[in-house]
Amino acid sequence: MTHHFDAAGTAALSRRLATALAPIEEGRASASPSFDESAFLADLAAQDFANPRPLEEVEDWVIRAFASGNVQMTHPGYVGLFNPAPFEAARRADLIAAGFNPQLAVRSHAIAAAEVEAHVVRAWTRRIGWGEGADGHFTSGGAEANATALQAALMHVAPQIAEEGMAAIAEPRFYISAESHLAWLKIAHQAGLGRRAVVLVPTDGVGRMDAKALADVIAGDRAAGRTPLMIAATAGTTNAGAVDPLHACADIAARERLWLHVDAAWGGALLASNRLRDTLDGIARADSVTLDAHKWLGATMGTGMFLTAHPEHLAKAFNVATSYMPSADAGVDPYLNGYQWSRRALGLRLYMVMAQLGWDGLAAHVEQAVARCDKLAARLEAEGWVRRNGKAMAVACMVPPDGGAEVATIVERVIASGQAWLSLARFEGEPVLRFCLTNGLTDEAAIERIAAAILEAAQL
Repeated sequence: MTHHFDAAGTAALSRRLATALAPIEEGRASASPSFDESAFLADLAAQDFANPRPLEEVEDWVIRAFASGNVQMTHPGYVGLFNPAPFEAARRADLIAAGFNPQLAVRSHAIAAAEVEAHVVRAWTRRIGWGEGADGHFTSGGAEANATALQAALMHVAPQIAEEGMAAIAEPRFYISAESHLAWLKIAHQAGLGRRAVVLVPTDGVGRMDAKALADVIAGDRAAGRTPLMIAATAGTTNAGAVDPLHACADIAARERLWLHVDAAWGGALLASNRLRDTLDGIARADSVTLDAHKWLGATMGTGMFLTAHPEHLAKAFNVATSYMPSADAGVDPYLNGYQWSRRALGLRLYMVMAQLGWDGLAAHVEQAVARCDKLAARLEAEGWVRRNGKAMAVACMVPPDGGAEVATIVERVIASGQAWLSLARFEGEPVLRFCLTNGLTDEAAIERIAAAILEAAQL
């Protein structure tokens, strides 16, 4: 065993990994039926770490397990959740980050890595439409970024909480649409607000937050002596890609002196496209934005961003003084501006993707996904299916024609076939077959295979 970089061993692993990944595109999107979970668990349990093993043997065991015992996100038929095949640039960034292993708690320990991340963050704040002074940081994903937004909102509305705790305010509330990602419930719990602090605002029938209902519920909370904190609009709902009325939400937030956060975890990728970015019109009026590069920008998992026009609130929420840290500059050192302390160089993944592709390349990636999603939806519509959601993003919620199998049965059959992995969802209370084409490997041939698998599965 060595702590030194083993170029030969890494090269050999890369070859074996490439050999294992190559058949996936022609294989199954879902876990292999030949995967014996009981045998795998027994084998794993028998590994008591009492005796060392050759590293190559361990690597091969892991590769075999991952190749058959996981849903295959790198398969062209994976059109399910938001974690598809990454760009090669992001994979290589992970290798570089692991090789140097920089510590991003303080800038002085990792000047190059910290500045690369800051450069990428500022590029996206400009893309949103914010001016100088906007900032942010990389996170483990959307949940952490959204939790950070809540802390910023608390400092905006009730900064005394930093010292006095939640007892300093009466019945805090924040507002999300009924179609929002319900990680917000966990966030409220973890922050000590309690889950009742999360107010689910009704939607308008097409998946967007109802602005009038939002205004009414805020007024009702104020009348009842509660403390409204934040409006958390969604720009790209998980199920249907709906975008809440951002301008209306911004008007209400300004009138009520609330923090406006926009959860654009996957929909924010549209900012890369000059042709499609108008879908997010109004996002520049937000105080903060969540964007996950691992959802639609080709980064590997765990590449989230929290972006804000008012970074001074982060120092209020997360600042701490310690004697053992080499510096404590709230405007510079990452550990003073977010939840994490020791942290991996996450932003290198997105930097390398952006550096290789440029904005035009990212735009082409995003636009191609929307076009191919529309093509797959149209293929089904030609057979009598109905698309329930709008066409703003690369996701479609489809309902089959009468006389065939139920939606849940269709989804189950498609996944069992191995041709694709898609999901069963609900849109405005109705069960729908949902597919999302943020996977850059889903080409024209894959679209035809997925359509054929869906239509076959729909037959009685």
